[in-house]
Amino acid sequence: MPELNAIGIAVSDLRRSMLFYRLLGLDLPEEAQDGHVEATMANGTRLMFDAEDVIASFLPNWRRTDGNQVSLAFECASPAEVDEVYARIVAAGFEGEKEPWDAFWGQRYALLGDPDGVRVNLYAPLA
Repeated sequence: MPELNAIGIAVSDLRRSMLFYRLLGLDLPEEAQDGHVEATMANGTRLMFDAEDVIASFLPNWRRTDGNQVSLAFECASPAEVDEVYARIVAAGFEGEKEPWDAFWGQRYALLGDPDGVRVNLYAPLA
């Protein structure tokens, strides 16, 4: 059976996306190689970012379309960390889609938008 071990995101500005995800704590290299960069998570899953021209090099008819089909969720160690990470990323000039709140399902939650509109969820258990 195939196993999901990587998630890829096509990005319009690779350097800006790298900055955004570094602010979330991803260990990304300083420079991208051939329009591609990736980080390996603790569980071994890779989060990969490719410049749009890389995607177009093997899918010449590919075009970016708007949508909200993808979201990523980052678990924080505490509710206070949700607030701190959200504030740090918004202060760096990135989109804060929804400020931190105590969700009815028992988590401190916040929503960010990466440079290409990918929704990024921050959360931590309230208790």
